[in-house]
Amino acid sequence: MKRSKPKPKSAPKRVLRLPDLDHTKMSVLNTLGSPQSQRAYDIAINDFIAWYCSEPRIAFNKTVVLRYRIQLEAKHLAPATINLRLAAVRRLAYEAADVGLLSTDLAAGIRRVKGAKRLGVRLGNWLSADQAKTMLQCPNREVLIGKRDRAILAVLLGCGLRRSEAAQLTFEHLRRDDYWAIVDLFGKGGHIRSVPVPDWVKLAIDRWTAAAKIESGCLFRCVSKYGTVWGDSITEKVIWHIVRRYARQCELGKIAPHDLRRTCARRCHDAGGELEQIQFLLGHLSVQTTEQYLGCKQRFRSAVNHHIGIELNDD
Repeated sequence: MKRSKPKPKSAPKRVLRLPDLDHTKMSVLNTLGSPQSQRAYDIAINDFIAWYCSEPRIAFNKTVVLRYRIQLEAKHLAPATINLRLAAVRRLAYEAADVGLLSTDLAAGIRRVKGAKRLGVRLGNWLSADQAKTMLQCPNREVLIGKRDRAILAVLLGCGLRRSEAAQLTFEHLRRDDYWAIVDLFGKGGHIRSVPVPDWVKLAIDRWTAAAKIESGCLFRCVSKYGTVWGDSITEKVIWHIVRRYARQCELGKIAPHDLRRTCARRCHDAGGELEQIQFLLGHLSVQTTEQYLGCKQRFRSAVNHHIGIELNDD
C-alpha cells in the first residue's frame, strides 16, 4: 500500500483576503490585555481592512502601508491618531507573519514605515478652580440623576480617574482604614493602583447611593427619564455625555472627561502637591507623562532659582 505524500506547506502570501485579515485581527486583539487598547486597535484595524479590501487585490507590503498613511494624512487626522493606526497595521503584519500568512520580508518592510511627525505636545484643557466648582454645582441635587451626575463629576475631578475607571467602580473598591480610598483599581494597561478619596467626594457618592438605594455592585447606574434606577452599571459613553452636557451648561466649551483628570492633576500641583505623589494618584508609569498633564511652564519672573538661600551680597 502506497503511503500518501504529505502535502507541502503553502508559501506565505503577498495578498491577504478578508478571512485572513479577520483571523489575524482576532489574534492581535487576543494579545492585548487592556480593554482600552483592544477597542482602539479594533477600530484602527477595521479602518485599514475596509481601505485595503476596497483596493483591487493589492499586496500587503511597505508601499501599500505608505499609501495608507498618505490617505490618513489627507483626512487631516492628528499625528497621534495616524501613528496609532500605523501601529495597529504593523501589529497586524507581525501577527500575519507569525502564523505563516505573510512573508517575513514583507512584514519587516511594513515595520520600517515611519509614523507622522508630532510637532510639539498636545496638552489638552484644564479648568480653573472656580470653573471646576461651577461645574460641580451645576447638577440639580434635588433629583436623583443630579445626585448621580455630581458624584461622577466629583470622582473625575477629585480623584483624577479615567472615565473607564469611573464606570467600573464598585462598592468593593471603596475601603476605609484611617482614610477613604479606592483600593486595587484596575486601570489602563492592566496596572493596579489605589487612589485616596477626599471627604467631599465620598460625601457626594454617599448621597447618590443612599438616594438610589444601592448597596453593592457598581457605584454608578443608569437613571430613567422617570427618575428610577435601572441596570447594574453605566457605560463610558454615558460619562462622556454627562461631562459634555454640564460643560455646555456652564459655557466651558468642549470639555472631555480626560480634561477633568488633567484638572485634578493641575489643582494638586497648584496646591503644593509633590510630582511623585501626583504620579501615584494618576497611575502613570512615567513621570514625563505626569508633567504633560500638569502643563507646567517655565517661569523667568520669580523663577525657582532666584531665592534659594545661597545668594551673595557683593556690594
